[in-house]
Amino acid sequence: MRRLDALDWVAIGLLAVGLVFLATGLLPLAQAQATMVRIGPILVFLGAVIVLAELTAEAGVFDTIAIRLTILARGNFVLLFLLCVLFAAITTATLNLDTTAVLLTPVMLAVAARLAIPGAPLAMTTVWLANTASLLLPVSNLTNLLAMNRVALSAPAFAQRMVLPELASVAATAVCLWIFYWRRGRRGMDRYEPPVAPKPADPVLFGICAVACVIFIAGVVAGLELAIVSPVCAGVVVIAFAFRKRGSLRWSLLPWRLLVFVTGLFFVVQTISDLGLAGIMHAVMGGDNGPAGIFRAAGTGAGLSNVLNNLPAYTAGEAVVPVANHDQLLGLLIGTNVGPIVTPWASLATLLWYERCRSAGVKVAWPRFLRTGLVTALACLAAATAALVLTS
Repeated sequence: MRRLDALDWVAIGLLAVGLVFLATGLLPLAQAQATMVRIGPILVFLGAVIVLAELTAEAGVFDTIAIRLTILARGNFVLLFLLCVLFAAITTATLNLDTTAVLLTPVMLAVAARLAIPGAPLAMTTVWLANTASLLLPVSNLTNLLAMNRVALSAPAFAQRMVLPELASVAATAVCLWIFYWRRGRRGMDRYEPPVAPKPADPVLFGICAVACVIFIAGVVAGLELAIVSPVCAGVVVIAFAFRKRGSLRWSLLPWRLLVFVTGLFFVVQTISDLGLAGIMHAVMGGDNGPAGIFRAAGTGAGLSNVLNNLPAYTAGEAVVPVANHDQLLGLLIGTNVGPIVTPWASLATLLWYERCRSAGVKVAWPRFLRTGLVTALACLAAATAALVLTS
């Protein structure tokens, strides 16, 4: 019990509240069963992909890529900035936002310490792109999986629909990152000394993990069932570790907190929606599937995400969007994905990122975080939503 931190208790408390709603009849059993049928495959995917990402990090894949990028940039901060943006965006899009927050943050901070450069630019790159680069693939964000099922799109079709909003959002994020954190006046340095290229401690494990990630990404793009391809790839990596580094296999690899948090959150949001939140959301969002309705849904999703959290914001909004309004639903998705970078509780990824920063001794200046996050959220929201409207 003493090992549980604040976020652990939040997840447990949320599930407990949801179970109380179920026991008292506020949440009908049939609705709870329907919810579990819907999110069951998603929970399987989340658990498997986190294990895959954790063991891939243990094999040194992320560290090697990060160091290679600093070598490739040859001491040039502009090139390093572009490569870090690309690295974080690709990690978020192909694995998911929590992987970027949990695994890429300590890697980036370790790189900053190794190069003797400020950690804030790298830290902000990970937390912002963990959210704003999570539009492209169904695996990028839990909300994407929900939206893909609602609008009946395959993974390739979803990616084709969201590629321009994704590029617009990442571009807007990059501009804001450079202005607020990466330019010469902010970072305080002109160049850095590139490090020596690292060698994997176990080249076999390194290769297996790298290939497993590539196969996973290829499977997602090809439209394979996520609840199948993710456990298979994770299973291959687990077997490899069982033979070559058994000590790294531990129960803590399973993201129980995330799974408990998601389950409890769906139960609680479903109950609150039935008790009146749905009516409020419908009044705020309206039922227009045109450009005005898309922007309205995006703004509502972003605003509610920063007040509560992006998952309940999406699920509450989805419940009131007419089934035929696919464009409006994707507008809501954009708002709940790229908008929650203003308050620290707006997304689970931001909370996980803050934990990593705190454990690394990096202090977060919250007033500046809020100010720059607000500007960036508005810029990303406008750019991504406009791109969606143009392709509607």
